[in-house]
Amino acid sequence: MTKRRVGVLISGRGSNLAALIDACRQPDYPAEIVLVLSNRADAGGLGRAAEAGIATAVVPHREHPDRESFEAAVHSRLVAAGCELVCLAGFMRLLTPWFVSRWRDRLVNIHPALLPAFPGLDIHRRTLEAGVTIAGCTVHFVREGVDDGPIILQAAVPVLPDDDEESLSARILAAEHRAYPRALALVASGSIRIDGNRVRTAGSTSPEGLLMCPDEALGLRPAGAL
Repeated sequence: MTKRRVGVLISGRGSNLAALIDACRQPDYPAEIVLVLSNRADAGGLGRAAEAGIATAVVPHREHPDRESFEAAVHSRLVAAGCELVCLAGFMRLLTPWFVSRWRDRLVNIHPALLPAFPGLDIHRRTLEAGVTIAGCTVHFVREGVDDGPIILQAAVPVLPDDDEESLSARILAAEHRAYPRALALVASGSIRIDGNRVRTAGSTSPEGLLMCPDEALGLRPAGAL
């Protein structure tokens, strides 16, 4: 099996990175992580990557005069590592259209809400304040807008009456750890295609794209499962 080469961008502990590393250890998984890059030298995820034998790099954003030069350095590292896909996993830097355009349809992000609801920051607080009963996470292709782009996969979790930000965050994070590897597998295997702002099963003309359905305690539906 030819595996797609993946670069992962992080800024912190690398919780979702760990889930991706575990998935990539499976012989039949269609991707391999070849580089973990952070804008912070103290990011905990760098240690996780090193322990797994994955190459790491640090490109400190504060050492660059502007976002464009920082992103050019990041892009250069990814290209040098032969990356074909890029996953954002807690990467706390807004990306410019320059970077997004160069990795268009190959740049994937995970967001701890059911987009298009609650883009941006303070998601869990805003979710609780809104009084919604279902929360979750979204894996999507990145576009120029904040938390915008074709949705690959979503996972839903309940919001419980006694939830606070910490408990809701933990429940959503568990969903993220399952959703992100499944979404990356769909992208890396070529099982899906982008049609406008929708993601569809490759070869399908179904207008439904990717929907949600129960999967154990979570709501997960891969491409084409109607």
